[in-house]
Amino acid sequence: MTFKAEYIWIDGTEPTAKLRSKTKIMSGSPSSDVAALPIWGFDGSSTNQAEGHASDRVLKPVFSCPDPIRGGDDILVLCEVFDIDMTPHASNTRALLRPVAEQFAGQEAVFGIEQEYTFFDGHRPLGFPEGGFPAAQGGYYCGVGSDEIFGREIVEKHLDNCLKAGLGISGINAEVMPGQWEFQVGPLSPLEVSDQLWIARWLLYRTAEDFNVSATLDPKPVKGDWNGAGAHTNFSTKAMREGYDAIITACESLGEGSKPMDHVKNYGAGIDDRLTGLHETAPWNEYSYGVSDRGASVRIPWQVEQDRKGYIEDRRPNANVDPYVVTRLIVDTCCSALEKAGQV
Repeated sequence: MTFKAEYIWIDGTEPTAKLRSKTKIMSGSPSSDVAALPIWGFDGSSTNQAEGHASDRVLKPVFSCPDPIRGGDDILVLCEVFDIDMTPHASNTRALLRPVAEQFAGQEAVFGIEQEYTFFDGHRPLGFPEGGFPAAQGGYYCGVGSDEIFGREIVEKHLDNCLKAGLGISGINAEVMPGQWEFQVGPLSPLEVSDQLWIARWLLYRTAEDFNVSATLDPKPVKGDWNGAGAHTNFSTKAMREGYDAIITACESLGEGSKPMDHVKNYGAGIDDRLTGLHETAPWNEYSYGVSDRGASVRIPWQVEQDRKGYIEDRRPNANVDPYVVTRLIVDTCCSALEKAGQV
């Protein structure tokens, strides 16, 4: 008996990494233990991860799930990239998250990431007329009807594929611009939410491929008076879920010293095109937080203030952010501050 394992990894393309994958035919039955899956190799000179004279790189499985596209016993396998001496490759941002997540595991940090994206039909967003523009923003967000919604059949298929894969998808909705959508992953731990978001992204591209449509995480896919695309990142710890003082400590910590710029410069390429102070964003070079304020860097939901406990939403990350990076930065900053304040 054989099955297909689609090995998926994140390449070294800059400033925004791309997903790559290839198929391995394996004998027997797939194991539920990802550690039992074999390492594999690839040509790093073709993925911006090696020079041609020493191009071998290693794929080490770290997460697997059923393959909802091929079905049967076939699986998807997310991998970290290593050099041949089995040290993490320079592009391997997951390896940097692992020790930070372990260090603060006792605070029980969880994330929910809202992944916005835009469908393109050739060189124009899906729903944009040839050589022109659709009606202004207003009715597209969470809309219904063929005059305002474009690509729903792809979105529904992607949702079904994510659920069949066992991913922690918590919702979908149409976004503010035509052809723009969002899905949410979480609440999950830092490594879980990041792994599953990368797999959900791969499934998005692969699902859209069957419809001859592309999906982009470009943070500002259309210049002008159109919303950009973000990856709003919701975060809480056990202390934040139990008391409001920890909520304020977390918000304050993200604005201390160099932290705002330390975060923003790692929140996705092209962030200054999106974080302009318009279209429900705060300026990229200013930090603020507020209750129910979608024009702030960090929003405290109104229900959180009312309940005096819950979570915060960092609205700055771009759609093209690396989830391993954004979760590492937020955990390191907020959990360190909460630990220092004795709020753990």
